[in-house]
Amino acid sequence: MESIHEKYSARGLKILACPANNFGKQEPGSNKKIKAFCRKEKNAKYDLFAKISVKGSDQCPLYKFLTTYSDKNIAGDVKWNFEKYLVGRDGKVIAKFGTRTLPDSDEVKNAIETALAARAG
Repeated sequence: MESIHEKYSARGLKILACPANNFGKQEPGSNKKIKAFCRKEKNAKYDLFAKISVKGSDQCPLYKFLTTYSDKNIAGDVKWNFEKYLVGRDGKVIAKFGTRTLPDSDEVKNAIETALAARAG
């Protein structure tokens, strides 16, 4: 994610990372520990929020919105950590990328390029 942040942040891309412990208890640490790990081990300079829940009865409002979005290609449960959503300048959700789709894949980079070229209406 950091390479994408470095490449596109000057053009307006904001990466909003939301740690979640919903999958195999992969994020059991405190917000402070998670942030320290991401900053030190991943050199993450993008925005990193407090841990949230992305599914279940305590699902946060953002993920409630994303998982029930009107576009069937975007809606649906989060299947695993590191699913990625691309939101346009106008606030509309453009795309959803699964866990196995790497942030620096051509598919993601092309979608980002297209989104950054668009002007909010």
